[in-house]
Amino acid sequence: MTKKLKRVTGIGGIFFKPKTATQEAMLEFYRDRLGINLQWDNGTTFDWTQDMHERDGHTVWSIFANDSTYYEPGNANFMVNYRVHDLDALMFALENEGVKIDPKRDDSEYGKFAWVYDPDGNKVELWEPPAKA
Repeated sequence: MTKKLKRVTGIGGIFFKPKTATQEAMLEFYRDRLGINLQWDNGTTFDWTQDMHERDGHTVWSIFANDSTYYEPGNANFMVNYRVHDLDALMFALENEGVKIDPKRDDSEYGKFAWVYDPDGNKVELWEPPAKA
């Protein structure tokens, strides 16, 4: 009996390039508007606990159907979901900073969801996980 080959165990990275905005405008948006601490010129890492029984969080990877409209009206065939601590406070701040915001909001057993658009028009999903029981 052969040992089963260990395959993908998480998301190693998310990479994209601007279509119309400059690299600097994109970096500024993600750093200044969404609070992503850039650890080098054009990126960062997000550390997660590896033990599934004591994990701090998780990253979901999913393939949508070809005819999905979930990313609309964004103009990309991808979308990144970012975990946030206080969605309502963040959305208030982003609105005051002039960030384009999707009027739709979702609050379910999976947590709170809201969407914004980066300088390139990409739809970005923000997620506040539900409170622990």
